Amino acid sequence: MLQINGDNVKSHLLLILCAITLSTAELHKDTQTKKFPDGFLFGASTSAYQIEGAWNVDGKSENIWDHITHKIPCFLSNCDTGDVAANSYYLYKRDVEMMRELGLDFYRFSISWTRILPTSFPDKINEAGKNYYNNLINEMLKYNITPMVTLYHGDLPQKLQQIGGWTNPEVSKWFSDYARVAFELFGDRVKHWFTLNEPKETCNQDYATGFRDLSGIADYLCAKNVLLAHGKAYEVYNNEFRASQNGNVGIVVSVKWYEPETEKEIDAAEDVAIFEWGQFIHPIFSETGDFPKKMKERIAKKSAEQGFPSSRLPNFSPEEVELVRGSADFFGLNHYSTCIAYRNESINGLYESPSYHDDMNVITYTPNDWKSTESASTNVSWGFYKVLTKIRNDYGNPPIYITENGFNSEIGGILDDNRMSYLKSYLNAMLDAISEGSDIRLYSIWSLMDNFEWGTGYKSKYGLYEVNYTSGKFERVPRKSAYFYRNVLKTRVLDINFEPDMSVPICEEN
Repeated sequence: MLQINGDNVKSHLLLILCAITLSTAELHKDTQTKKFPDGFLFGASTSAYQIEGAWNVDGKSENIWDHITHKIPCFLSNCDTGDVAANSYYLYKRDVEMMRELGLDFYRFSISWTRILPTSFPDKINEAGKNYYNNLINEMLKYNITPMVTLYHGDLPQKLQQIGGWTNPEVSKWFSDYARVAFELFGDRVKHWFTLNEPKETCNQDYATGFRDLSGIADYLCAKNVLLAHGKAYEVYNNEFRASQNGNVGIVVSVKWYEPETEKEIDAAEDVAIFEWGQFIHPIFSETGDFPKKMKERIAKKSAEQGFPSSRLPNFSPEEVELVRGSADFFGLNHYSTCIAYRNESINGLYESPSYHDDMNVITYTPNDWKSTESASTNVSWGFYKVLTKIRNDYGNPPIYITENGFNSEIGGILDDNRMSYLKSYLNAMLDAISEGSDIRLYSIWSLMDNFEWGTGYKSKYGLYEVNYTSGKFERVPRKSAYFYRNVLKTRVLDINFEPDMSVPICEEN
């Protein structure tokens, strides 16, 4: 973590911590239950590479995570891979049984591009892959659990990566072709589609994309192409499937809250929000479309100073602006945490130039006092409230689907009081935003079960269900938080003082 300097830092941190303490105190003082709106939906989320396993069976081809985790020497700690993950390719019926135990309204999962289209293109549809997703969807519908599907969740076909991946302008066409196949195969039963999960992470996590030495160039090319891919997939659904399938389509953006360290740092906090998530929200949800004006001006100015003949941020044509603008029926939002943002003389020379972070020109950090000794997660729910309020105020109050929110424990075990406390706090903050007019339609916890968590492998544990990775059987055991979440779904109220009775098996609760 970066250390901050300045005579007044301690006083500012004390003010921040006092605000958090008061917020937490108010939460625990609240002995009233709070009712969720009628029709509000609850679910849980996962993604294909993180749970399915079966990485090279039944016709599935290699994706970028298959490729990178098999490199020698090992790329991740413990040489973790998603080769088997939670073995959901074979245990999908147990996964649906867990959904029933919890009483989920819906389940959000992703389709593996390479499991459906092993060549990366629609010239060949893999029957085994199609059957797997049909079986999963039909098993859910048998018990009135609504399937919600993400088309892309981090697992680009390796064949496409080798020809530029998300930096190749043709990728938007490749993706829309893939989307069309998914709509054709599953759209008679799937009515909620998420085109891409977390475009910023797709473009900036260089351990998967290989863009490490091209920051400030490749990540912006990727950003434009991801947005065009989303826009084209939305257009495909509108033109070819909406009338007959009557579903909806959106995108999922990861949104942190950035709190200014002092009142003087409001611009710094706004700048980091513009770069981190505004570059993907503004083109879709603003009235004007296109990348945010401040971002365009900043990068153009720096590019000129660095000797580039034009801005490193690619332009959208007027036609592309219109393709992307308004191309979402809802706003999919992933939120986990809040950071402090500031900018002072210590930033000079801190970041390599040119680069994404040099363009942004802001330092962010998480105060040590916010961190749990058992987890990398922080319980700063007022940041969640501020995110939801800003989206309502800045983007015309779009329908919001909260597609991921959850707590990372690095200890494991089934007595996860920290996760339960986190959920109470964040659900409470969400209800506060709803009470003030935010149009929030559903909430999905990450995650249904422990899974492969990308760069941290199996060290991070987000699951309502603990997965036994050592027995070879991948047993799923409900944690205390699963009992809490089950009660919320059953009663449709948030009771801050509720304590689960784990003596009764969750499958026997009425």
